[in-house]
Amino acid sequence: MKNNKLGLLYSSITLLFWGILPIALKLSEEFIDATSLSWFRFFIAFIIIFIIQLSSNNLNQFRKITKIEAIKLLFAGVFLTLNYVTFVLTLKYLSPGEAQLNFQVAPFFLAFGSLLFFKERLSAIQLSCLFTLAIGIILFFHPNISGHINTGSKVLIGVGIIEFSALSWACYTLLQKSLMAKLSTSNVLLCVFGIGMVLLTPLTDFTRLTTLTGFDWSIALFCAFNTLIAYSALAKALVFWPAAQVSAVVAVAPVISFTSTAFVVAMGWWPNLIKAHHLSSLSIIGIIVIVGSVAAMQLLPHLLTQNKQIEQPN
Repeated sequence: MKNNKLGLLYSSITLLFWGILPIALKLSEEFIDATSLSWFRFFIAFIIIFIIQLSSNNLNQFRKITKIEAIKLLFAGVFLTLNYVTFVLTLKYLSPGEAQLNFQVAPFFLAFGSLLFFKERLSAIQLSCLFTLAIGIILFFHPNISGHINTGSKVLIGVGIIEFSALSWACYTLLQKSLMAKLSTSNVLLCVFGIGMVLLTPLTDFTRLTTLTGFDWSIALFCAFNTLIAYSALAKALVFWPAAQVSAVVAVAPVISFTSTAFVVAMGWWPNLIKAHHLSSLSIIGIIVIVGSVAAMQLLPHLLTQNKQIEQPN
């Protein structure tokens, strides 16, 4: 039960920070390009983790890794960088809502990847919850589906790119989980962020960083610490929970994004940049189905186990 609570805690932290990140990314469009911001996010996260690991003398773990594990680290960094870059690229072909909708296959890639590579088993109840979760996502995004169905080549290119982005994220997460037995979560993230920083350096416009105002810096730093906290929590969640369960919680991130956006609009913050999304009755039903599916996936197996233990004769 302790592991279950910790898995839920860390997954929820990831969910919260990813849910509110789109607002900060939208604000950042006014003063920096997405690639340069991604480099900055990797850079800050790398420096902080490096200082922590160096001061605590935890870098010795790298002396014990094999060539296979080093290759896994390299590919984990490459896949995460591809996820960052291709998600930005797809916005040239799709609206943010369409991109967010299509990216929701990522948690399902992760769930099925965990079943395939880690032999993680899900109960019939949990598999049913994944199915209802998919239905809830479709209901929640039905205005995007019904209002933007288009067979044009531009949309098809965008969908193809975002599916690749989702697959890249799932591959990164699976590789990260496979390394947890040999490396601490902090050391895995240290390498991943460092590799991403190196790969994005040739594409980064460093002059943008010299013209930022105080408010601009606050947004950029929030995005950087969002990366550090969200991915650290994700790595911790994968230690205590199967990847399929983590993916179910992460799938709720779009609901958090829409809810936080509505809150910002209601407060009257940044009215020229942040616009509210109208939620229809079907979208609201979708939210209920999504939240209910995730809750049931986490709670029902444990409740059933407790009932069986109570029913067993002494």
